[in-house]
Amino acid sequence: MDNYEFYMRQALAEARLAGLEDEVPVGAVIVNKDGEIIARGRNSREKDKNALCHAEIKAINDACRVIGGWRLVDCTIYVTLEPCPMCAGAIINARLDRVVFGAPEIKTGALGSMITLTDYPVYKPEVIGGVLKDECATLLSDFFKKKR
Repeated sequence: MDNYEFYMRQALAEARLAGLEDEVPVGAVIVNKDGEIIARGRNSREKDKNALCHAEIKAINDACRVIGGWRLVDCTIYVTLEPCPMCAGAIINARLDRVVFGAPEIKTGALGSMITLTDYPVYKPEVIGGVLKDECATLLSDFFKKKR
C-alpha cells in the first residue's frame, strides 16, 4: 500500500493546486509500469469554462500525448475522488489497467458508489478505493465549507 499512498499524495498535491485556483480540489496522476508519473491533472472547469476539464480527463489527455497513442495499457491512474461516469468511461476507453481513488463519491461515483460502470460488458480495470480516503475527503469538505 505504500506505493499507492505515495502516488495518491502526488494526486493530492494536484488537488490542492486546484483548490488554490478556486476549483473543486480533485487531482490525478497517471503512472506507467516503471513507476514513472507520466501525466498530472487537476480540475479546471471554472477557469477553462469547460465541463470536460475534470482532473482525470486532463491527465488522460496528457498521458496519451506522452506515449503517443490512446491506449494507456500498463498504466495506473490515481485520483483523489471516485470518478464520475464521464471520467470512468474515459478510463475504460483509454484501457488503463488500474484505478486507485481516495474518497468515494456517493452522489456521482461510477466505480462502486452510485453505479459501477465496470459491471457492464466493457473493459474492466482493477479498481482500488479508499487510499488516503480521510485526507482526500477532508480536502473536499474543507473547500466546500469555505464556499458556504
